Amino acid sequence: MSEVPDDNRHQDTVQEHLRQVEALLAKHRLVEHIVHQQDMPRHELVESLVHKQNLAELQKKLDSLHPADVAFVLEALPLDDRLVVWHLVKAERDGEILLEVSDAVRATLIADMEPDELVAATEQLDPQEIADLAPDLPEEVIEDVFQALDTVEREQLRAAMSYPDDSVGALMDFDMVQVREDVTLEVVLRYLRRLDELPDHTDQLFVVDRAEVLKGVLPVMRVLVTDPDKLVADVMVADAVRLTPTQSAEDASQTFERYDLVSAAVVDDRGRLIGRVTVNAVMDYIREQSDTEMLNLAGLREDEDIFSSVWKSAKNRWTWLAVNLVTAFIASRVIGLFEGSIEKLVALAALMPIVAGIGGNSGNQTITMIVRAMAFKQITREAARALLKKEIAISLLNGLVWGGILGLAAVVLYGSWALGGVMTLAMTLNLMLAATAGVFIPMLMHRFGRDPAVGSSVMITALTDSGGFFIFLGLATLFLL
Repeated sequence: MSEVPDDNRHQDTVQEHLRQVEALLAKHRLVEHIVHQQDMPRHELVESLVHKQNLAELQKKLDSLHPADVAFVLEALPLDDRLVVWHLVKAERDGEILLEVSDAVRATLIADMEPDELVAATEQLDPQEIADLAPDLPEEVIEDVFQALDTVEREQLRAAMSYPDDSVGALMDFDMVQVREDVTLEVVLRYLRRLDELPDHTDQLFVVDRAEVLKGVLPVMRVLVTDPDKLVADVMVADAVRLTPTQSAEDASQTFERYDLVSAAVVDDRGRLIGRVTVNAVMDYIREQSDTEMLNLAGLREDEDIFSSVWKSAKNRWTWLAVNLVTAFIASRVIGLFEGSIEKLVALAALMPIVAGIGGNSGNQTITMIVRAMAFKQITREAARALLKKEIAISLLNGLVWGGILGLAAVVLYGSWALGGVMTLAMTLNLMLAATAGVFIPMLMHRFGRDPAVGSSVMITALTDSGGFFIFLGLATLFLL
């Protein structure tokens, strides 16, 4: 696959493809509507011919696009238009495109396909790619595909499907080049020339012995620039990075980033080479994790298609809306405890949302930093203590600075130095509460086996709202009334 030198330019091109497809769809609908309204001889034949002619141009456009670009177009179209485009995609490209689209969009496409179409699309894929699609396919389709594979591919598919989605085994593929350490580079070159093509992202060859035990890796660049009479054993890298299939995909992604890898060997507990992981699989995993975490922070599930039905989308958002309702009710009850104070000093009602809002924002900043550090496994018990001290110190400084500014604003607006002092103190205490919660909430969630990103933002906002109201109104009741 050719490199894209300018990501922004490539993105503009993809957007242009989408605009062109949308324009062709609009033209198709308009012409069909006009023809349908006409009263003419052999109306059905004319309508059929016009229909095919209009869609032929759209199909030609789709045929020229990369599967990933077709996937982008499908994800950006409403369901009816999406299915029109999907029906125009050539059958031999169905499998590739199904792999590229999001899980939610994939479900709508699969639901529109017959079992035999799904089998035909899946049979064209590698075992690892079939394993990626397997959770979304009907059981009878998987059985038919399994029977169509040869013995080696069956074993590879069975192995790929046996690993959890977040493991190296789920990212692993089996398409790689192996060589022996006791041959010369000239032999390796002759072997490579006999291949039709190299597997994608082949930057190194894997050196194994007769028992398939990995001895090292041979970078392709060394094959090209080194004396061809040298032995592989003299040129290979013996201490290359090795992954295991049960290792977490997150660890693998960090390893790829740390060592700037393009590919890495996967070995079993005996050191035998069983597969490899490539940078494109790691990038797909990182993108999926990023999308999931973004949705989780807002309390959403990842299985929502932006064009899905109103009912399905509403249900997807109910869980954390219910949590928000409960936390909002708690905050209202905290305010209710101080109704008398608010009646005596109306300024409190105008100022208390500021305390709560700033606290929530500060807490979300802390949580974002902690969740990111946890994702990179940078937090130990000792580091957690240091982080807590640092975040409390930051909140104390911010509270004194910004709380002081708001306190002066309260003095100017309401002519009360005491109210300004309460405002400053309340702001400082609520920021310190937000910092403490921002450190402990994700850590506690992680300790109990929950994703720290899921709902942390909702929880910190609820805590700083209720806590901020209680602190501010409590201090005002003590010192002002």
